[in-house]
Amino acid sequence: MSTSLFPEDFSDAPYQPLAARLRPGNLQEFVGQEHLLSPGKSIFEAIENRLPHSMILWGPPGVGKTTLARLIASVCDCHFESLSAVLAGVKEIRATIEQARFHQANGSRKTILFVDEVHRFNKAQQDAFLPHIENGTLLFIGATTENPSFELNNALLSRARVYLLKPLTEANLVGVIEKALQDEERGLGRLNIDLSLEQKQLLARAADGDARRTLNYLEVLSDMAEPGNGNRVIADEHIAQVVEETYRRFDKGGDSFYEQISALHKSVRGSSPDATLYWLTRMLDGGCDPLYIARRLTRMASEDIGLADPRAMQICLSGWDIYTRLGSPEGELALAQAAVYLASAPKSNAIYEAYGSVRKAVAEHGSLEVPLHLRNASTSLGKELGYGEEYRYAHDEEEAFAAGENYLPESIQQEQFYFPRDSGLEIRIKEKMARFRELNASAKNKRYDK
Repeated sequence: MSTSLFPEDFSDAPYQPLAARLRPGNLQEFVGQEHLLSPGKSIFEAIENRLPHSMILWGPPGVGKTTLARLIASVCDCHFESLSAVLAGVKEIRATIEQARFHQANGSRKTILFVDEVHRFNKAQQDAFLPHIENGTLLFIGATTENPSFELNNALLSRARVYLLKPLTEANLVGVIEKALQDEERGLGRLNIDLSLEQKQLLARAADGDARRTLNYLEVLSDMAEPGNGNRVIADEHIAQVVEETYRRFDKGGDSFYEQISALHKSVRGSSPDATLYWLTRMLDGGCDPLYIARRLTRMASEDIGLADPRAMQICLSGWDIYTRLGSPEGELALAQAAVYLASAPKSNAIYEAYGSVRKAVAEHGSLEVPLHLRNASTSLGKELGYGEEYRYAHDEEEAFAAGENYLPESIQQEQFYFPRDSGLEIRIKEKMARFRELNASAKNKRYDK
């Protein structure tokens, strides 16, 4: 479908990393993203028919966003301009647009402007592209690791289709490794390095869906290869050394961050200790701040367990305290213990819902006055105004409950906000509240009869 983007002979070229040398030069070499690049799929058809359009490529690092943009430009015979939102400013944006205008005015090829890390541009910078996309000066391809719905302007999103690129599978990455080891022109084929399938799989798993990281590992390891059995071999300890500091994909503040904390929370709520421990470990393995996890676990104790098991909050606080005293890795076990306890505990969101209902009532009713009998008559004026009169001291009453007494403002005296669940300790709380309501009703009926 296209000629290669790269020269066949690299002998006189300046040094390029292995990942750059092996960047696919045509769609046949592209790895992964079959949901976009198979016959009948949107991007495939756009390329096949030479009808490119503006788009946002959303996905984690190393899955081919930049490569795909370059392939689209090459196959569709478009002039390719590239900007990095990390490095470019207004000057670079203007210069790039002028280049696109030049090509448009001279009737030559269309211009594809590729903007890497497009979410790093602010609203004004994103808006600067809109008229040039609108009038056909350029086709816009943005690449981002962040959710476009949150990070990009609606105006820009309305002019570009969003495509989600998925992490590469272990099999995809093993294929990338094998290609690199076999390619004598752009890869490591001339070095005759021999890796076992298990070693390839270990590298692929450590790279966590990222082809660039996979090839970076392989390039470092190629310098450690030693003669053996006719080919050069790489020792297992060298592989372990290269990948031991690798963190799984966990971009603090990014989508992966929120996806994993959401999975942890839902696993706790769903009473799955195994899934809870898995997502907790994934987050710690990915470099998440353990104190952030401690805060979220404590929140879960209130939101999803509440009074069904009041010990849950104390266990979370203890785990938090233990971690601050021991640090990593010893203190992480205390967080794991707290998380598994939460997942195993009886569940109730009654406090969570009650608090939300009360906040709504406060917003709706405004500053209702405190009933006179609940006010403290601490001054002579207060006594003259009737503060505290008719207040009944609950401890002096039968069952330590002042049946028929009212504690809410008059206009909302019949409201009920807290509804205990049939779970854990709240079963007993529910029974007790039902008993008190019976006493209240009985007391009110007696007053009515009189």
